[in-house]
Amino acid sequence: MKNVFGEPLKLCCNEPKTGYFRDGYCRTDDSDYGNHTVCAIMTKKFLEFSKSKGNDLTSPNEQYAFPGLNPGDKWCLCSLRWKEAFDAGCAPLVELESTNEKALKYVSLDSLITNAKK
Repeated sequence: MKNVFGEPLKLCCNEPKTGYFRDGYCRTDDSDYGNHTVCAIMTKKFLEFSKSKGNDLTSPNEQYAFPGLNPGDKWCLCSLRWKEAFDAGCAPLVELESTNEKALKYVSLDSLITNAKK
């Protein structure tokens, strides 16, 4: 697994346990239609944006082992949702070393760098 710099992918978050495979990493495979590859730090603005688009990330969903998110939580987001939020001016910050290189299929490295955690 490589990050957007072609280096080994770093852990995104274990608390809450994130990732398509719930292993803390923004890994993906062909069964992951959402491409959950962007390691993002949740903000109130982004969570409200996502909810307005029909994806409530604040409410728990036991069926998917989803705890519900709060501002400050790190989470492996779908790359297209992150891009949609970026284009709307409300994308959350990203952890570049923990963002999978497969996100670059949908999101430019420049836009990720623009929103990189400093």
